[in-house]
Amino acid sequence: MKKAELIEHIQSQMQLIDDRAVSKADVESLLRSLETAVQDNLRNGGELTLPGIGKLSVGARAARTGRNPQTGETIQIAAAKTIKFKPLKVLKDAVNE
Repeated sequence: MKKAELIEHIQSQMQLIDDRAVSKADVESLLRSLETAVQDNLRNGGELTLPGIGKLSVGARAARTGRNPQTGETIQIAAAKTIKFKPLKVLKDAVNE
């Protein structure tokens, strides 16, 4: 699903729940706010639970040795932070219906 499709889907779902008209601009603003909230929270090492979806958290990947597939040369891969996602039971159950 692309961003425009997601915006349309959310807009239609919001109108089904609450009979008021919701603009695409409002939905896009909501998505930008969510994006900012997720980035700010994870940047500070926190966790974020998206209700009904899952939990986002920051993990650590240790430095390791890798290999260049073209030359076979050994290279060092630096340590990095990663984003972990753990789906909630509600989402797992919805997918497995």
